[in-house]
Amino acid sequence: MDAERRIAVVTGAGSGIGRSVAVALAQDGWSLALAGRRPGPLAETAELAGGGALCVPTDVTSPDGVAALFAAVRERFGRVDLLFNNAGTFAGGGTPVEELDAATWRQVVDVNLTGAFLCAQAAYRQMREQSPQGGRIINNGSVSAHVPRPHSVAYTATKHAVTGLTRSLALDGRPYRIACGQIDIGNAATDMTRRMEAGILQADGTTAAEPVMDAADVARTVVHMASLPLEANIPFVTVMATAMPYLGRG
Repeated sequence: MDAERRIAVVTGAGSGIGRSVAVALAQDGWSLALAGRRPGPLAETAELAGGGALCVPTDVTSPDGVAALFAAVRERFGRVDLLFNNAGTFAGGGTPVEELDAATWRQVVDVNLTGAFLCAQAAYRQMREQSPQGGRIINNGSVSAHVPRPHSVAYTATKHAVTGLTRSLALDGRPYRIACGQIDIGNAATDMTRRMEAGILQADGTTAAEPVMDAADVARTVVHMASLPLEANIPFVTVMATAMPYLGRG
């Protein structure tokens, strides 16, 4: 792809992994559309990425909001070459299954699964119709798409479902040069993982601090996935803190 045609949409771009990935993509020459709930943090990410990014405050659980996001991207750039489907929540984390209320369950499903679907659907439609045809979708999964933490039923269920979303998009996108992959992340250092360093419940009932890794290591992996030609795809990759209790968890 020509540099001027490398257009990336990053959701959850106002902080954490989304911010790190946005900055790394900008450094690799991508033009950015940044989506997130809060305008202020999006503007901060845009500044860190060198300026010039399109910032679109977006509720990914809203079909109209997602449609408006991709309409703004089309108006500004004319196409979409990459969606990093990153917005997510760990609401209800640490709550035993018998105590998790239905409203929190729905909130996690709405953001982590329905939001991912709505954004992927909008990107898929754009990628199918544009010329040159095609593009890439990278879903942010989690090591919880493989093994759960204690008291994380809603988060774990949605991340397993994201794996199904990834597989279906990868299959259905084949005729239209739409590649879809998933990055499963373990203990990247963000606000969401501060509790890991402070000490978190383990499968054996103990509480232990866990190692973390720099979110920039995740960003480098996403940039590599995004840099492949559309004839090649990394369907699944796991990037994790080397010493975290994942292999052998439980």
